[in-house]
Amino acid sequence: MTKSYKKKRAVGNAVAHVLLVIISIIWLFPFVGLILQSFRSYDSKVEYGGMVDYLIPKHFSLDNYRFLFNGQTNYLKWYTNTIIIAFCVAALQTIIVLCVSYALSRMRFTGRTFLMRFWLILGMFPGFLTMICLYFLLKQFGLTQAGAVPGLILVGVASSGMGYYVCKGYFDTIPKALDEAARIDGATRARVFLTMTLPMSKPIIIYTALVAFMAPWCDYVFASYIAFGHDESYNVAVAMTRWVWTNDYQGYFTRFCAGGILVAIPVTVLFMCLQKYYVEGVTGGAVKG
Repeated sequence: MTKSYKKKRAVGNAVAHVLLVIISIIWLFPFVGLILQSFRSYDSKVEYGGMVDYLIPKHFSLDNYRFLFNGQTNYLKWYTNTIIIAFCVAALQTIIVLCVSYALSRMRFTGRTFLMRFWLILGMFPGFLTMICLYFLLKQFGLTQAGAVPGLILVGVASSGMGYYVCKGYFDTIPKALDEAARIDGATRARVFLTMTLPMSKPIIIYTALVAFMAPWCDYVFASYIAFGHDESYNVAVAMTRWVWTNDYQGYFTRFCAGGILVAIPVTVLFMCLQKYYVEGVTGGAVKG
């Protein structure tokens, strides 16, 4: 390796690091602003002189966080609804996706290829195209407004089998010889799946659960449509959006920031703790099935 090459490589690495630092600062700037604003105690009598005054509070306070839990709003109810919907959808969707993916990976039956292609094409259409149809269908069963929480769980779980792509790819990497050996010893397919395949599939299980958890946790479109007009059935995203629609925009904006920080904490902790398995699940499932 020549001296000039080392110099060029060092310069290239330095430029790359500088660019990455700049991009990171730009990417993190809105989040830092939200955190700082969540600690601002808004006073309508105070005049703000410029951007710095708006961004950095002169006096830090927990008033916005107290407001969320002092009974003036239903924030605790909204947060509970979000947790119930997200965990139920994550658990049920993970079970369904794992079962469907294992069946498509290990079993050969008539129409298997057609079914996989049909689901692939069907998944290209955005879900919100069916909102009107779903709303009237759920309304017939009392799963809108006051019954929006079980309705949103049903919507999140109903089509989960179509998300088999990554999970099936991961199962394809597990040698089928293990299944065949267990079957020769008398094990049923259910036992092979539960006692052999799943213990070796921890990364893809965590990946599937995280993806399933994220969708209802951040859902606004379906949640606002199905729970429309019933305050106690809102999730956090819908309820806090209505805060910034009020005439008191500046007063509720800081409360909106505080609520948003509390919503972001569980997801951030989950990804930080399970990042290793999340990456392994994505890379392990990115194979041709």
